[in-house]
Amino acid sequence: MKWKTKLGAGVTALAAVLGVVTAPAATAAPVTTLAAPDISLANIKTHLNQLQTIANNNGGTRSARGAGYAASVTYVENLLKNAGYTTTRQTCSSCIGQSQNLIAEWPQGDASQVIMLGAHLDSVSAGPGINDNGSGSASILETALTLARTNPAMAKRVRFAWWADEESGLVGSKYYVNNLPSAERTKIKTYLNFDMIGSKNWGYFVYDDVASVKAIFDEYFSSIGIQTEGDSEGDGRSDHASFKSAGIPVGGLATGAGDIKSSAQAQKWGGTAGAAFDNCYHRACDTTSNIPDAPLEKNSDAIGYALWKLAVAAPQGNDFSVSLNPTAGTVQPGQSLQVAVSTATTSGSAQSIALTASGLPAGATASFSPATVQSGGSSTLTIATTSSTPTGTFPITVTADGASVDHTAAFSLGVGSTSSCAPVTNGTRLNIPDYPGAAVSSTATVGGCARNASGTTKVEVHITHTYRGDLVIDLVAPDGSAYRLKSSSSDSTANLDTTYTVNASSEAANGAWKLQLRDVGPADTGYLSSWTLTV
Repeated sequence: MKWKTKLGAGVTALAAVLGVVTAPAATAAPVTTLAAPDISLANIKTHLNQLQTIANNNGGTRSARGAGYAASVTYVENLLKNAGYTTTRQTCSSCIGQSQNLIAEWPQGDASQVIMLGAHLDSVSAGPGINDNGSGSASILETALTLARTNPAMAKRVRFAWWADEESGLVGSKYYVNNLPSAERTKIKTYLNFDMIGSKNWGYFVYDDVASVKAIFDEYFSSIGIQTEGDSEGDGRSDHASFKSAGIPVGGLATGAGDIKSSAQAQKWGGTAGAAFDNCYHRACDTTSNIPDAPLEKNSDAIGYALWKLAVAAPQGNDFSVSLNPTAGTVQPGQSLQVAVSTATTSGSAQSIALTASGLPAGATASFSPATVQSGGSSTLTIATTSSTPTGTFPITVTADGASVDHTAAFSLGVGSTSSCAPVTNGTRLNIPDYPGAAVSSTATVGGCARNASGTTKVEVHITHTYRGDLVIDLVAPDGSAYRLKSSSSDSTANLDTTYTVNASSEAANGAWKLQLRDVGPADTGYLSSWTLTV
């Protein structure tokens, strides 16, 4: 958060015109059921640990003037891209070092009605900025990822932003707003800002610029028995001021910065009266040790609650989705493969789902572990064949029989000939430990191929990873010989879906081949989805 001159009131009356909910200013009655899903505290803390690592690797800071900020942008962007967001980097010519704003839009909902959430991603030069403002950045990141995972029907378009160079005077957000065409400004119905929401001696402050927006946050906090106050300390000092100056309704949350907690506030919220809300504000001690769980968890859930209330369509009864990973695989007769089955509650409440599979060839069986899940849960499908299973390609239908509705997902099963040296696939997910973790391997067994592997042996890999340049990949033959497929590099692109060709003609085709993977760089993680070997 940056100290700036406080702005006066001026946009409350625009709320009804621009589509903000017109709830009364008074605190609403407690609600018994919250429509939004839980925003994972554990995941938010993982993001904060990554931001801390980035700062540690860049002189102890993530300031917009250095490489720590750029690395923070890359970390956030890779996760969003992988989740299905449309991301844009906007170079801010007036920012220090021409640093970049990161914008991410979820491609559903009415594009003429935008609910926007933002947090500044930079720190001051003096420290890593984990509360100011890793806390807001990590919380809206996990809220964005939760929206993608649950994938509810949307009434309005949702846009997230991570701002550059806030600490120099809201420079990144001002640049964004000033460069928005008038027609695009009017599409933004509400901007919500989150700056310092994990202060160690915390309070619960809700921006009071627009009463109807404040009422949504107060409704959530009232439901969990917490009293709030207006955020007088942060008025005009963070990126919401850029939007407010343009006539866009704003709201947001904070837990306090350098102001002193009063005795009355300590009695209401706990903590230490007479001490600053965050005594590490703009200091080197603003690290992950400066972030308590309680305010971070409650504020992040409040963010999710407000987003669902403002942008998610009214539920149309209980519903869920089902998906498979991978969606195709090949085995030799007598072999088996595994498929990850994922479900998500898309509206209403979670429901019990019974899983079955049909369309199996003769001699093949399918089993689920577990066979029944609650929507939001996952299962593992194992398809096992016998030596008598016929060769060919078979469309398998996975049926998810829910208490309210049913859904299906398709899987293509290939059964190779014992004499054709057909491709073999391992579709079992394999997590790749982050550096300095040990190498891991996945096995694909070739049988009944009475020759050597070819000089053009193909290795098709599908890996989800936030920084694929960290990966070193080897193909290990049954006799232990290793063939380097990929070395580490500076390639910051996410994910790897490609086919490698190696000369393995000196190796017997039959036997257990291994795909060996090792992560040699810190801060980024991922997993192997599937791989296919054609000898």
